[in-house]
Amino acid sequence: NKTQEMAKENNSHHHAEAKRKRLIWILCVSGFCILSYVLGAWQTNTLPSSSSEVFSRKACETQSKLSTSSEDEDASLSSSSSLSSSSSSEPVELDFESHHKLELKQKNQTIKYFEPCDMSLSEYTPCEDRERGRRFDRNMMKYRERHCPSKDELLYCLIPPPPNYKIPFKWPQSRDYAWYDNIPHKELSIEKAIQNWIQVEGERFRFPGGGTGFPRGADAYIDDISRLIPLTDGAIRTAIDTGCGVASFGAYLLKRDIVAMSFAPRDTHEAQVQFALERGVPAIIGIMGSIRLPYPARAFDLAHCSRCLIPWFQNDGLYLTEVDRVLRPGGYWILSGPPINWKKHWKGWERTQEDLKQEQDSIENAARSLCWKKVTEKGDFSIWQKPINHIACKKLKRAHKSPPICTKAVQPDFAWYKELESCVMPLPEANSPDEFAGGALEDWPDRAFAVPPRIIQGTIPEINAEKFKEDNEVWKERIAYYKQILPELSRGRFRNIMDMNAYLGGFAAAIVKYPSWVMNVVPVDAEKQTLGAIYERGFIGTYQDWCEAFSTYPRTYDLIHAGGLFSMYENRCDVTLILLEMDRILRPEGTVVFRDTVEMLTKIQSITNGMKWTSRIMDHEKGPFIPEKILLAVKSYWTGPSA
Repeated sequence: NKTQEMAKENNSHHHAEAKRKRLIWILCVSGFCILSYVLGAWQTNTLPSSSSEVFSRKACETQSKLSTSSEDEDASLSSSSSLSSSSSSEPVELDFESHHKLELKQKNQTIKYFEPCDMSLSEYTPCEDRERGRRFDRNMMKYRERHCPSKDELLYCLIPPPPNYKIPFKWPQSRDYAWYDNIPHKELSIEKAIQNWIQVEGERFRFPGGGTGFPRGADAYIDDISRLIPLTDGAIRTAIDTGCGVASFGAYLLKRDIVAMSFAPRDTHEAQVQFALERGVPAIIGIMGSIRLPYPARAFDLAHCSRCLIPWFQNDGLYLTEVDRVLRPGGYWILSGPPINWKKHWKGWERTQEDLKQEQDSIENAARSLCWKKVTEKGDFSIWQKPINHIACKKLKRAHKSPPICTKAVQPDFAWYKELESCVMPLPEANSPDEFAGGALEDWPDRAFAVPPRIIQGTIPEINAEKFKEDNEVWKERIAYYKQILPELSRGRFRNIMDMNAYLGGFAAAIVKYPSWVMNVVPVDAEKQTLGAIYERGFIGTYQDWCEAFSTYPRTYDLIHAGGLFSMYENRCDVTLILLEMDRILRPEGTVVFRDTVEMLTKIQSITNGMKWTSRIMDHEKGPFIPEKILLAVKSYWTGPSA
């Protein structure tokens, strides 16, 4: 019995000893795992504390991976850094290499280098080419609308900047000055000398703020308007300026927190939209012709025409009907210049009183047929206001049926190559005469982060208030990250910004306090058409098919953001052409932020390496284990040869 008891004691002792060892082993392994995780997380998420750390870090490993193109990139960077005399800021060299990359076959592909185009194409606008335009009908200005190149007309070369191109002035100095070498056209300074559009002062252009309809300058002109309607209480935020010239109206609205989409055709007034964008003022090439303007319904608080030469009285007021479509309920239309105040100006306009009176009567009749109310006619201004809903208008239309209210099948927001229709666009239903159709908007600046009425009313599938707020939080985190890798983002280095796939406008909202503006582009191929909601936030933008060129001049944007765009288009058209178009509209030393899968970004990088760009792939803001990566690219400084 004693032997059995001793054996039992020994057994229990061994069991206790084994348990103790197992427990110590588990604790040690657990402690090691926790320590490894903490160190790994710290390494992954720690960003350099200063921009100088970001700019100076260049690993040998990075150099070897890009050895195929290192000579070309080094040359680009050295030419870029030698630009201190003409550049508003020093070019930077970034280590963008991802710390968690897949090994891909594309890495060792031979780089295809793109040659510069001929210098005659320095201001090439592919879809507004005047030679191609001559093939089309002049009726309703069709020949000046978008007509993009056919497949055999596409260019696979880099649009050259003019010799001696300089980085544009920073905002707000750019509002008043531009370098002559960047847009070497004196035509407007001669043709419009009396009207003070633009003046040449040595190697610079100066914009005095004048215009055909602004004899005392755009600032005083806008002050005159503000005595007639409220411009500074936040109710008016978005404006459209038809036939904008060099966009002085839009330039001086900005100081009143009103952002204008200014447009003008590429016509005999050479480079007027190019001058606007060079000044850092939002603008786009466009014309009131036979198709809808590329904006959603109910987009603008204010529409403006000052001697814009649009024949409002023709085609039964068809152009005013299009203004009505894009004007928000309760929005204003301002007309100055002929035929307004014709009794005073008819001799100077070299037209008969009868002709001018007939034109004004036709405009008045067209406005009435749209159910607009005339607010005032004072001095050189006439101002009308669109009704806040169509309750009374429907009653009026029973008696006056021309033009009729469109059927619901017309898709008010669809505006890509859609022909104009001679009917009044229906407004969303309202329950009472004092209710805003489609929902009332907050005043600016609260409007930027208020849930847009289109989302509240569920008109955008699968997007609700909660998802809208989540998107704002996502962009808050992204911009905090971008500021660390692009410190100049908040300092005005990037004035003209384009978001090629804007979704809900979260990027524009997150940088709303920066000295920048954003062209929010919603691709016509996007699953969700959100441009109307972007306008309801108080931002501007346009529709676009990225298989075609954008309606702007070369070298007009400082920063381009392309999130998920290339995955959207990779099976629709040649991504090389999209990248060449980005190169066309990006200024020398401009920056592009791509967000996509690592496979797509590697493909993009293999193409941009042959476009005189330098780039690095880096991790997502949430760390290396997120499949989406970021590619930061910088276009190098180079110019075309002197004649």
